[in-house]
Amino acid sequence: MASKTASKDIITLRGSTAIVSEFFGYAANSILYNRAVYPEESFGKVKKYGLPLLLSQDEGVKTFIANLNTQLSEWLEAGKLQRIVLVIMSKATNEVLERWNFSIETDKEVVEKGVSREKSDKEIMREIQAIMRQIASSITYLPCLDEPCIFDVLAYTDMDVAVPFTWTESDPKLIANPQMVKLHSFDTKIHKVDTLVSYKNDEWDEQ
Repeated sequence: MASKTASKDIITLRGSTAIVSEFFGYAANSILYNRAVYPEESFGKVKKYGLPLLLSQDEGVKTFIANLNTQLSEWLEAGKLQRIVLVIMSKATNEVLERWNFSIETDKEVVEKGVSREKSDKEIMREIQAIMRQIASSITYLPCLDEPCIFDVLAYTDMDVAVPFTWTESDPKLIANPQMVKLHSFDTKIHKVDTLVSYKNDEWDEQ
């Protein structure tokens, strides 16, 4: 007797952690490319999430993101990570120009009891695709960054998490009276990631 194949996939805490940390690596690269923080020629093309994406070939950036993802995975699997923020700043003045905010909600029952959840891998990929497309089109809704820029990453964790020796305590690097654009979210059924970009409002400064 023929049987239907279930369209849902089993999502474990470790599997969800891998999806989210990998997403952040690709999202960070896409932001650095599309916001021209690094020169176009320093990126190489790859295909991921059914999309053509770009990854930095700069050894410093590659090492930074690889180390970051290792630490994010540890926090995600422990259910301790609340938010990741990629900050773009003026290289000359350190003024914060953009904050790419990734808020993370974690299913605590999964962390505490080790249960799994169900969701189609294709559905998760479609949700991530939508975010990546919005990052790629950011030039259409964000001001041009017409000066050399640098970036940093902030992690917001639960209070009981010790700061790793490779990280330092930081101020939140906020933008006064920012403009904000809410992007799509994705949900593995264990980790839900909401994306928001805030940026410097030059019109306010001119008033």
